[in-house]
Amino acid sequence: MVSGSPHDAVLGLDLVAWTVISPLVAVVTVGGVALLVLRVLERRRQRGLAFLDRQVRAMREGEGALPRPLVGLTEVDKVTGDLARLAGELAQQRALDRDFAADASHQLRTPLTALLMRLEEIGQIDDLDAIRDEAAVAVTQVERLTGVVDTMRSRSKGEAAQLPEISLDSVLAGLQREYQPAFSAAHRTMRVVGPPGLAVRASPVDLSQILQTLIENALAHGAGRVEIEVRGSGTSVVIEVRDEGEGIPAAIAPHIFERSVTSHGSGLGLGLARQLAERNGGRLELVQAQPAVFSIFLSGPGSR
Repeated sequence: MVSGSPHDAVLGLDLVAWTVISPLVAVVTVGGVALLVLRVLERRRQRGLAFLDRQVRAMREGEGALPRPLVGLTEVDKVTGDLARLAGELAQQRALDRDFAADASHQLRTPLTALLMRLEEIGQIDDLDAIRDEAAVAVTQVERLTGVVDTMRSRSKGEAAQLPEISLDSVLAGLQREYQPAFSAAHRTMRVVGPPGLAVRASPVDLSQILQTLIENALAHGAGRVEIEVRGSGTSVVIEVRDEGEGIPAAIAPHIFERSVTSHGSGLGLGLARQLAERNGGRLELVQAQPAVFSIFLSGPGSR
């Protein structure tokens, strides 16, 4: 009978033990790795959910898109991305709405003030013919108000502006009639100089708004006579508005068209007036600060 050595016996036991234990070790190892992976995925998921919570809170406060973490989970990253884009779009729309409200306030205030002054003047007149004349001007002002509202509605919808050929004489004559009471009350005058018969391609409502803004500023912040000069320049038409006041301070002049500039409330108006000029394919520039001279450059009827 041959018997094995003690070493062989121990080795046999080790092999048996390893055969039994190794699957358990593998299971534990795999389980540990799986648990680690699950913890990593859970942390990523929690990061995504935390961002969603912060973003929703920010949107409630009127803020835009927050810096977005990429957590590496396709579904979570897609949801956070979609929400961030939505937040950005909503913030942009809120900004547009704020600008629209500010623009509406400014654009409607001027014609409403002029209309009120006209109606007050009618109430003090006894002559029937004079009342008819003033009432006709008031009707024109109401029509202009309607045009302002229609133009703003079209602009808010992103509709392309139509640029008809219009007579400068007609626009300027209407503004002279409209502002005559205000200039009389201020013991000042306004006159138009330049060749008659000039025409431009522009929205009559927008052009009236631009000129009203410049006239209002000259009336409120300028002095002496307000002069509107018109002239042709090649295929363009230039309209200059000037007064005899001290003009615009040097520190403000470079920023006069910025919305953030509020030189006695004129910043929004001039910024909006420049936007309207650009909307009509033209420009509005401050060509001289002291005394103030503003120039409007528009295309003539021969331009397309």
